Amino acid sequence: MRPEPVLRMEHVTKRFGALTANEDVTLELRRGELLALLGENGAGKTTLMNILFGHYTADEGRVTAFGELLPPGRPRAAIAAGIGMVHQHFALAPNLTVLENVMVGTQSLSAPRSRTRPAREKLLSLAERFGLRVDPDARVGDLSVGEQQRVEILKSLTRDARILVLDEPTAVLTRQEADGLFATLKLMAAEGLSLIFISHKLNEVMAAADRVVVLRGGRVVAERASAGTSADELAELMVGRRVERPVRARKAPGPVVLELEGVGLGRRLADLSFAVRGGETLGIVGVSGNGQGALCDLLCGLERPTAGCLSIAGAPVPAGPRAFVEAGVARIPEDRNAQGAIGEMALWENAVLERVREPRFSRLGFVRRKAARAFTAGLMQRFDMRGGTPDTRTRLLSGGNMQKLILGRNLAGSPRLLIAAQPTRGLDEGAIAAVHAEILAARQAGAAVVLISEDLDEVLRLSDEVRAIVKGRLSPAIPVEEADARRLGLMMAGVTHAS
Repeated sequence: MRPEPVLRMEHVTKRFGALTANEDVTLELRRGELLALLGENGAGKTTLMNILFGHYTADEGRVTAFGELLPPGRPRAAIAAGIGMVHQHFALAPNLTVLENVMVGTQSLSAPRSRTRPAREKLLSLAERFGLRVDPDARVGDLSVGEQQRVEILKSLTRDARILVLDEPTAVLTRQEADGLFATLKLMAAEGLSLIFISHKLNEVMAAADRVVVLRGGRVVAERASAGTSADELAELMVGRRVERPVRARKAPGPVVLELEGVGLGRRLADLSFAVRGGETLGIVGVSGNGQGALCDLLCGLERPTAGCLSIAGAPVPAGPRAFVEAGVARIPEDRNAQGAIGEMALWENAVLERVREPRFSRLGFVRRKAARAFTAGLMQRFDMRGGTPDTRTRLLSGGNMQKLILGRNLAGSPRLLIAAQPTRGLDEGAIAAVHAEILAARQAGAAVVLISEDLDEVLRLSDEVRAIVKGRLSPAIPVEEADARRLGLMMAGVTHAS
């Protein structure tokens, strides 16, 4: 017999003005089940789960948990009903300890009878039970991303969650961390917890989920048992068409565009010497925290070298982002929310942010808004950006559409050099294919490309040669034809043929 349902969402509809985020959605979750909610960026997955957790109120429909109607728009009621949610962007206070974060909201931290001992014992017991080891006294701001995610999960479990929702749980995790997370989730399901995880990573869905619900355009378009489907079928259901990744074409490289000679950046980067030619892509792989962020900042003018020389097209570039933009450098930053766009600004404002001084966008110190909006509308059409108009606030876009905005803003000017850091992190299959196609098109048009990515398949697919960054130093380059995932993994660990 199938286990009983613990959750039902029936005929749920949610609108934001003219945008319908969810339309007549019905789904159920059973005891001990791992359910994957799959869909493109902007398909309505996160909105639906925010309705479940009470962050949003549905315009139509209802939610029942364990046979009881859940009051809409009340997160405390959801928590009391046994529902916990781990958001993609963690809701943790970095200045507090792990234990203090877990206890926040359950009692006053300054209360004279604060019951820290029972809370600590429960936290340690759950951490041991599910293999989520953490130090209760560690400051959250000092933890890795993977450790912070454990804290978020434990925070829900200490509040006796029987249903756990995880929004893009592996978006910022390494492959090893993701494997460990799903092993934990399967253990939880085996002990009777019911779990929903939002994802667009087909390999994870196929490996971990018992059942898959696919959303497209805010509606449920399919439901499959993971054992009875395939990654290809799910990809087609997500986007409504067959998805094919673009293929890198052979191209003779042009003159040197970017050259570093003995460049250092304090204690973060040391003795970097390499060159990238026009029409060539250098892929850089590495375990997170080995200097990728510092390298990206250096190549975009956000940091000034403390040693050596950096030149573009044979000429040194003055320090400062403006000089690098004027030299033809375009960037896709690692963190699109913090570094790539200003959420409260409209799409058109972000689209012209780095080129607002150009005569077509300003005159006598005034922004030419009509031209800026027309430019943005063109970007939206060319890059298939969905979810608004040029006047929409950027924070309302899905992650994939925000990435398309950043990509389009940079590629519209035919850059000389493109710095792409984690360009497809958190994107769905269709968006990944679109971003890859644009990066390859820029290379084909003669741009030099530096691709910094933890996705080995992405690096192997897009790069002409590959280096690994280890403790702020770069390995010798190898042609991509000589690379595979195993060799790149060894290089990331500091093992090269030379060593």
